[in-house]
Amino acid sequence: MAMVGLFWITEDSVYVGSPPAVDGRSVRLDTEGVEAVDPDGSRAWTWADLRSATVEGVTVRGTIGARLGLAVEALFSAGAGLGSGPPEMTLRLVTADATEDVPVPAAASGYGSEEIALSQSVLARFVAGTAEPATLVAWGRHNSGRGTPKPREREELLRAWAEV
Repeated sequence: MAMVGLFWITEDSVYVGSPPAVDGRSVRLDTEGVEAVDPDGSRAWTWADLRSATVEGVTVRGTIGARLGLAVEALFSAGAGLGSGPPEMTLRLVTADATEDVPVPAAASGYGSEEIALSQSVLARFVAGTAEPATLVAWGRHNSGRGTPKPREREELLRAWAEV
C-alpha cells in the first residue's frame, strides 16, 4: 500500500484519503466510478453521471496556519478524550441533479500543495473519461511492498497520471 497525493493505492484498489477504516468507511475509485461506504451502507456514482469530483478541506502541509490548526485540533481532541488522528476531508461529487458531500478520512495530517493540485487534476481526468483508476492500481501492483514513495516521485507519478 502507498499514498500518492490524495490517493491510497493498493494492489487492487484506489481510495480517496485513507484505506477502509475499522468501521468500514471508505471512498473507493474504480473503472465504473466512485463508491462511498459507511456503517449505514454504500452509495455509488458512475463517472458518466458525474460533472465534477473535487476534494475539499484538505490540510496543506507546511504552512504555519495548518500546523497551528493541527496543534489546536490535537489539544481539543485530547482534552475531549477523542484521540487524535488525521483530519477529515470532503469529496464533493456534482451530478446534473445534485451535489453530494462525502466525508473522507485523510491518510495524513497534511499534504503538499503540488500533490493536492495534481490529485485534483487526476480526479478531473477520471470524470472526463480521459484516465482510469486502473492505471493507479497497475502502479500499485508494480510497487507492491515498496511503500509510499518520496515527495518528488509522488509528484512525478501524479504529473504523469494528470498528463501535465
